[in-house]
Amino acid sequence: MNEKRAQAFALFDQYNAQSPETIVWQGNHYPSEVFYALQLHDWVRKLDPQASEALLLASRCQHIGRWEIARSTYPEGRVGYLKWRSDLAKHHAEVSSQLLAQAGYDETTIERVRQINLKQKVKTDPEVRTIENALCLVFLEFQYDDLIEKLGAEKMIDILRKTWAKMSEPGHQAALTLTYSAEGKRLIEEALQSE
Repeated sequence: MNEKRAQAFALFDQYNAQSPETIVWQGNHYPSEVFYALQLHDWVRKLDPQASEALLLASRCQHIGRWEIARSTYPEGRVGYLKWRSDLAKHHAEVSSQLLAQAGYDETTIERVRQINLKQKVKTDPEVRTIENALCLVFLEFQYDDLIEKLGAEKMIDILRKTWAKMSEPGHQAALTLTYSAEGKRLIEEALQSE
C-alpha cells in the first residue's frame, strides 16, 4: 500500500473510531463504522482485485461519520428516509473530501472518490457497480440475519428483493456463497423464487 493511501486510511479510521456504536467480531471490539469500512474494503478487493486507487479509497470512507446525522431527525416514512439518505451521502462525500485533501490527494482523485461515494451513474459506471455490490454483500454477511428477528419475514423478503435488484451478476454470485442461518437461507430462496 502506498504511503498516501495508508495516511488516508488512518485518517478515515481515526474519524470513524468516534462512532458511538461498537461491534464484537471474532472476539475483537470495533467502533461499528470502522468495522463496516474494513469489510467494505475487503469486499471491493475480492470483487475487483485490480481496483483503482479511487475505488479503494471510496471503499474505506463510503459511510464515514454515519452516526452524525440521525435518522430520527427526519420525518417518518419513505420521503423522510430518502431525504436522510441523500443528506447523509453528501455528508460522507464532504468529510471524505476534506480528509483526502489532508492526506495530499489531488482534486481529480478527490472528485472521483466523491462520484463513487455518491453512487453517480450507478447503473453504468463499473466502479460504482462494484461499490454497490460490496455494500449489499456487507449487509448480507454482517447485518441481514440480525434484522430478521426485528423486522419479520415479510419485510425481510421485500428488503432482499430490493437488495438483489441493486446488485449485478458478480454480486449475486458472491451473495450465494455466503453462509446464512437456516431462516436467512429460507427467506433468500423465497425472495428469489418469486422474482
